[in-house]
Amino acid sequence: MRLKIDVELDYTIDGAYSMLLLVEAAAMADQHIASESLIVTSREPLRAIAGEDGIGQRCWALAEGWFQATYRAVVELDRQDVSIATLPETPPRLLPAEAVPYLLPSRYCESDQFEGFINQTFGSLGGGALAAKLVDWVADHLSYEPGSSNGATTALTTFANRKGVCRDYAHLLVALARAGGIPARCVSAYAPDVSPPDFHAVAELWLDGAWRLVDATGMASAADLVRIAVGRDATDIAFMTVFGAAMLNYQHVSVVRLDD
Repeated sequence: MRLKIDVELDYTIDGAYSMLLLVEAAAMADQHIASESLIVTSREPLRAIAGEDGIGQRCWALAEGWFQATYRAVVELDRQDVSIATLPETPPRLLPAEAVPYLLPSRYCESDQFEGFINQTFGSLGGGALAAKLVDWVADHLSYEPGSSNGATTALTTFANRKGVCRDYAHLLVALARAGGIPARCVSAYAPDVSPPDFHAVAELWLDGAWRLVDATGMASAADLVRIAVGRDATDIAFMTVFGAAMLNYQHVSVVRLDD
């Protein structure tokens, strides 16, 4: 599958501030960047640094007064949907080093607070069987409501309020999976059927020796997600971090299938 990605960002900047931009699709074995361009207004040349776990890259810019970024890409995906329900459990002591940090609580995913809920609700389930149940639970118990959360909303708040947007779905699924002994990380992504069109957030769960993409909102499948970045939670995958004050003027994200 080929996806065409178009992104436009326009902000007014109250001063001269460093900006950390995270919008470029990650070049990976299962997603090939056929073409791309990134144009950014910056007082200094962009400086690229590696993303978390070496996936994707961030770009430093220096914005003053006005900031605009335009990103265009065509990405070829070579990934199949995998049924996670039958994948075996991996005991924590046998996990590879890359997966271990994603067993631990983080700022927005307070997994240690969900251990009792996991034990009471899902009993002795583990591995893929538990993962599949968790995806279904989050999908069934949350309502997708734009504007119902903010940048301070954590998995615990979402669990209590039973509503949120894609970031909240991802945070809660990741927190529940970690509480159940499954390494889980958040993923920023592009997907063609996100409504309203925007940057998307999903989860990746470590099952049977590999990371498995899952979207509890149901808006995307593993086969049509383009990873931008991965991390512990929204702290690591935000599309833009401003080290100062900025006001949004305009934002546009479009992801279109080219092979339909």
